[in-house]
Amino acid sequence: MTAGATVGTRTLVPGARGGTGRWGTARLLVVALLTYAATRVVSGVLIARAARSQVPIGWTGDPVDYWGMTLMWDGTWYRRIAENGYPVPIPVDAAGVTQQNEWAFYPLFPGLARGLMAVTGLEFRYAGAVLATILGAAAAVLLVVLLRRHVSDGVAVLAMAVWATYLASPVLQIAYTESLAMLLLVAFLLLLEQERWWGAVAVALLIGLSRPIAVPLGLVALVAVVLRWRRRAQRPVGRGEWVGMLATPVGCGIAGLVWPAVVWWVTGQRDGYTDTMAAWRAGHEITPFVPWWTNAQYFFHDRALVVLVVYTLALLLLALGPWARPLGWVMRTWMLAYPLYLFAVQDPGTSLYRYLLLLFPAAVLGVGATLRVTVSTVVRAAALVGLGVALQVWWTQEILVLHLPASWPP
Repeated sequence: MTAGATVGTRTLVPGARGGTGRWGTARLLVVALLTYAATRVVSGVLIARAARSQVPIGWTGDPVDYWGMTLMWDGTWYRRIAENGYPVPIPVDAAGVTQQNEWAFYPLFPGLARGLMAVTGLEFRYAGAVLATILGAAAAVLLVVLLRRHVSDGVAVLAMAVWATYLASPVLQIAYTESLAMLLLVAFLLLLEQERWWGAVAVALLIGLSRPIAVPLGLVALVAVVLRWRRRAQRPVGRGEWVGMLATPVGCGIAGLVWPAVVWWVTGQRDGYTDTMAAWRAGHEITPFVPWWTNAQYFFHDRALVVLVVYTLALLLLALGPWARPLGWVMRTWMLAYPLYLFAVQDPGTSLYRYLLLLFPAAVLGVGATLRVTVSTVVRAAALVGLGVALQVWWTQEILVLHLPASWPP
């Protein structure tokens, strides 16, 4: 059997079973949970430290404490949804221009928080943070399970630690959707690798109610389908599997339309979702790609094109270079599809730090996609963890804290 051969629905790599690279499932899960818990303690201390710099505002209450900081920025929007639902009709100003409102925020996370509030009696400030932390722990464990299909268990845990100490990782324990989105994203990619098509469709539909990333996942699903089709000579594709394969990218497309359709149905305003999203943009309009070019020209002047080309080539090299080969095409495609999607639909700004938390394969490449832990992988992981924690100090103080009268959002 050669490296990368497929057995059943599992893609094997050298050392995938037995050998010094495998610890046993129980030990792996315990180590992953303890490692992730340690990263959350560090981020929790930094969030509590940032509370000292935050003046009391309506979001936080007075005095400001750790729990108040978990309601900063989008956290308060999710609190409003969990407590009061969505507004009908969509709010507009005197001129009829759509205002910022709750419909920009997807319902699965506040819905889960509302359920937790009902069961436990907790206020949202506690329920939202606890829910995000639990979902983040589940995401971290599932991430290690996904990565161990390609690298050793030790490398998988080290890569998870690098991801969990990324500069914006404190968002994994406040009332934001990153924890939920990461859990669903990793589950979707794992199901694709296992060729469990209908499970992937179900998760894609949940993603469509949690975060607007279903469209780039459609490209990843299409690549997974093509890879399975190319192996049809070794493992014939049955009629039932064909249906599941075709349903997966279609399901991603449907998932991308679910929430805009719900907004239209509930409010009666066909463009309610897009108008709401545009309320956060300069000029109240969404212009794909253009803001990146405008900002590049502002910061780099006549070198703007060169800078954008260099960044694009660096991304291609990161995902397509030989060092990324152990990750497999599912994760490598995500490394390309997700930044392209952000480039198309998101304006450049400080929120990108948070969005890039979902680009987790970069953490694996930073550590080194290898089949055994070496001194160099440990050193690289330690350096990246240290850098991440240092940058978290900056992120919690300068981005999470609202510096009046205006500040950059996380």
